[in-house]
Amino acid sequence: MNNYQAIIRPIVTEKANRAMMASNKVTFEVSADANKSEIKKAIETLFKVKVAKVNTVTLPGKVRRFGAKQHQESNWKKAIATLKAGEKIGLFEGA
Repeated sequence: MNNYQAIIRPIVTEKANRAMMASNKVTFEVSADANKSEIKKAIETLFKVKVAKVNTVTLPGKVRRFGAKQHQESNWKKAIATLKAGEKIGLFEGA
């Protein structure tokens, strides 16, 4: 899997921001078929940082209503990467 295919987008929420400030963790939406080693390699290559570990969770898609009709969104996968001490990603730091 290509590095650009593994990582879809960063997750920028209050909860993700608190985790980044408290314990040097960054959160990304990743491809559903990417595994932990591919995600770790992609983060290290794209952002030039060292990753200590990666945790993943598959989240269920929400049910959305459009008038009388309901639509089930696809499940998606989130990866929480713990960076090694002293490492930072400029994307999240505002640089």
